[in-house]
Amino acid sequence: MVHYHCRHCETEVGSLPFESAKEALALIEKLDENVSGEEFLTYQKDGTVIVRCICEQCEKALQQFPDYYTLKKWLQ
Repeated sequence: MVHYHCRHCETEVGSLPFESAKEALALIEKLDENVSGEEFLTYQKDGTVIVRCICEQCEKALQQFPDYYTLKKWLQ
């Protein structure tokens, strides 16, 4: 199973059965390898994959307050 979680607020955005997400995971793995300092994928022992993305609420907050991009963790 592939779960999508917001990397800022940890909200689960959605999930997909692994079979329907193979192609998307391949692209994300490639991105994960090329972006330094940022992990987009987490593999759990049970085979679950967590994809770190951004939810709509956090995206809106970042649009309103672009200085938040400079902070490693802006939600408490």
